[in-house]
Amino acid sequence: MTQQSSGSSLSSPHETVLVLDFGGQTAQLIARRVREQNVHCVLVRHDISPERIREIQPRGLILSGGPMSVYEKGSPQPNRGIFDLGIPILGICYGMQLVCREMGCEVSPCPSREFGRTALTVVGESPLFLGVPPEQLVWMSHGDQVKNLTAQFTPLASTDSCPAAAMRHHTQPIYGLQFHPEVTHTKCGGQILRNFVQEICGCRGEWKMSSFVDEQIVALREWVGKSRVICGLSGGVDSSVVAALLHKAIGPQLSCIFVDNGLLRTGESEAVRRRFGDHFGVDLHVVDASERFLTALAGVSDPQEKRMIIGRVFIEVFRHEALSIPDARFLAQGTLYPDVIESGADKDGPAATIKAHHNVGGLPAELGFELIEPLRDLFKDEVRALGQVLGLPEEMVWRHPFPGPGLAVRCLGEILPERLEVLRQADTIVIDELRKNNLYHKIQQAFAVLLPVRSVGVMGDGRTYQEAVAIRAVQTEDFMSADWYPMPYEVLQSMSTRITNTVRGVNRVVYDISSKPPSTIEWE
Repeated sequence: MTQQSSGSSLSSPHETVLVLDFGGQTAQLIARRVREQNVHCVLVRHDISPERIREIQPRGLILSGGPMSVYEKGSPQPNRGIFDLGIPILGICYGMQLVCREMGCEVSPCPSREFGRTALTVVGESPLFLGVPPEQLVWMSHGDQVKNLTAQFTPLASTDSCPAAAMRHHTQPIYGLQFHPEVTHTKCGGQILRNFVQEICGCRGEWKMSSFVDEQIVALREWVGKSRVICGLSGGVDSSVVAALLHKAIGPQLSCIFVDNGLLRTGESEAVRRRFGDHFGVDLHVVDASERFLTALAGVSDPQEKRMIIGRVFIEVFRHEALSIPDARFLAQGTLYPDVIESGADKDGPAATIKAHHNVGGLPAELGFELIEPLRDLFKDEVRALGQVLGLPEEMVWRHPFPGPGLAVRCLGEILPERLEVLRQADTIVIDELRKNNLYHKIQQAFAVLLPVRSVGVMGDGRTYQEAVAIRAVQTEDFMSADWYPMPYEVLQSMSTRITNTVRGVNRVVYDISSKPPSTIEWE
């Protein structure tokens, strides 16, 4: 069978805004921010044709930022015909420079580049800045700027070093922002995007997650027909929501396979059995392959090699179990949009491969099933909202993410059963303390990491030489960037005391205060 992927469709009965992707790192975030206005938004190629746009019938187009200069040879350019469609256009950063250059303005390197928070002054009236204070902080990230606006444009805002930080066309519904309204550092960015989609594009904001569920159920039933679908269930939020959505759509045609790789947290396997086998009544196949995985990982310390081994063994175990399920044609998995970007799976995107194995991404081609990824265009917060609409329990919907390779990427160095047990105990304490102190839902991801670093300690009257545990906790909205969480000292003290007192083999606890970027959320 050939590999295919079903995700959300460009065609939608709802109001739609398209984001043309010119390679900027926040292009996906623009789409997410527009969806927060209850407007259906999809990321598309930068050179999408005017004919295809007419078929989709969007209410507006947003041109994203990009890593290149608009005048640079080989820089991505839009199809010129999009400016003749009469559809409202908002250019952001690189996107604004493209619009202005296309219409005769000069774009060149600016004498003083702007990166980070910048004071902006609104200098012209426009529906784009409706309800926005005249003085505000915005997030800039550019080395080029529009030198001189032609008579076709009116400046709307400026900074000390950028006279045309925002503009509009005199006669066409075309607007530009040199700054990034999609990032949280631009305080009024949400209001500005809301103004564009509502005041300028005329969207009423009728797209909701309940609509997404209804549309996906219809699409899944049409796609699957009477065939059987296998869901690779990990017990995490993403695969659990996929399983619940498929169960609602096709009921008994769904079979879930849960592979216990021996790299799970305390009680993980039992919880999956209880939730999906007993509570939902799903046809659940649990495979205990822990010994097989641990044998394959013996002596391996390199993180990428760990991931590749886990992926290979997973294929073998999963394939063997899948062949025992009759009439199975499709494989469903919980791939999210950030997974696609970070794994380098988007062949048209600029992102480099950060992870070789994320969840079960990249495996279906070798398994021989057609692939179904109904969450492929969603962000984590949208998946949680979807889970709530589907009626999943709160503890499942708000569960912190857990990587596909499991504790293997949190147990640095060689994977040994006794080291995994140390890590499990430490991780259980970290999560327990967060819950006891009502912090679990204020933090998007938290866990313990076992370091292959031994240090001298003193316990009682004896000298110890044992390993260290690092605690990691982050705040994030989209998991594409993250800040470390300022954990209260008394909570850290309690975590450290419990770990060093009760977990044998650990005599030191440290707290990770690095953000993403430059670090990743996981240690490996």
